[in-house]
Amino acid sequence: MPEGPPLRIVHCFRSPVGGIFRHVRDLAEQHSRAGHEVGIVCDSLTGSEHEERLFEQIRPFLSLGLRRIPIHRSVGLRDLAAIRNSYNEIKSLQPDILHGHGAKGGALVRIVGSALRVRRYRVARFYTPHGGSLHYEPATFAGWGIFTLERLLERFGDALVFVCDFERQTYEEKVGKPRCDWRTIHNGISDTDFEAIPTRSDSVDYIYVGMLRDLKGPDLFIDAFARTERLVGRPLSALVIGDGPDRDRYETTLVQKGLGRRVGLLPAMPIKDAFATSDMVVVPSRAESMPYIVLETLAAGKTLIASRVGGIPEVLGPDSEALAEWGDAADLARVMAKALTTPGWGKSVMPDPVAFKAKFSASVMAEKMLGFYRERLAAI
Repeated sequence: MPEGPPLRIVHCFRSPVGGIFRHVRDLAEQHSRAGHEVGIVCDSLTGSEHEERLFEQIRPFLSLGLRRIPIHRSVGLRDLAAIRNSYNEIKSLQPDILHGHGAKGGALVRIVGSALRVRRYRVARFYTPHGGSLHYEPATFAGWGIFTLERLLERFGDALVFVCDFERQTYEEKVGKPRCDWRTIHNGISDTDFEAIPTRSDSVDYIYVGMLRDLKGPDLFIDAFARTERLVGRPLSALVIGDGPDRDRYETTLVQKGLGRRVGLLPAMPIKDAFATSDMVVVPSRAESMPYIVLETLAAGKTLIASRVGGIPEVLGPDSEALAEWGDAADLARVMAKALTTPGWGKSVMPDPVAFKAKFSASVMAEKMLGFYRERLAAI
């Protein structure tokens, strides 16, 4: 990584789940191993036992500690308390770098960082949207309000970091061309993730792994699974693995469709345990930026089938046969059936492993991020 004195880096985000949490954990570990001091400020209201285990894994790399305060998802007067509490926590850590992730994290970092700058603290303020607020439509009242706020807060930050070209393009279309410095730095995963995971003897044909909410498409997966059975002409098997607000509804859907015995529903688990249950991972999302499940699937040597959405085509290639049309269960089933019935399909369609690792490793991501940190800090 670029040479220079150790930095004090604090990451701030709301919910410690999903891709944002993974992104921060990877950066924290990489930068800590390089000799920097890292801390996290995030919400205390969300997360399950699974996330608590992940926190325990990352604690040894958090020399500045883990600070958890109430940060609510919706915008309201309770945000004033979150700003006050964040200010007190962050001020005590004396960071050189403040990096906010997601809309709430980005807002807190830019407000708190600006308040510190008024008090003559030398701190650089970074913001990564991670999709989040960019999923809204400008024509709606909520979207208009959010994008107006994003544009306003841009004046209080030093830099934007996009995790894929799709995210940058969406930001420009919905918020506007950035008026501060920016970089596109693709998500990356650690070297330990680049290891083929063998499939258990009791494996299933397909798995869905992720949040159980319609935005991520579990309902599309269930619909496509039923269609795939009809296409191949025999019963198949699958697992839906994850936690989320719509779990009970999906369970009811499985029963109503008569799929309860062929599609299991399991809580979130370590990703390597999930990958051991199947050779094929389906990512049917309606909205994404640069989802880690895509990178993890390919690094584990699994076959990926995904929606043509967000930054996924930047990983698989824009013309990949593994991409199904957005929100189309019938097209998803077509790809699922072809992957299952065509010998060697996965190896012929998935990206070259060597080129993939060179572009999407956590070490590359962390080195680029650190260089950008130093560049903006030096400009203050």
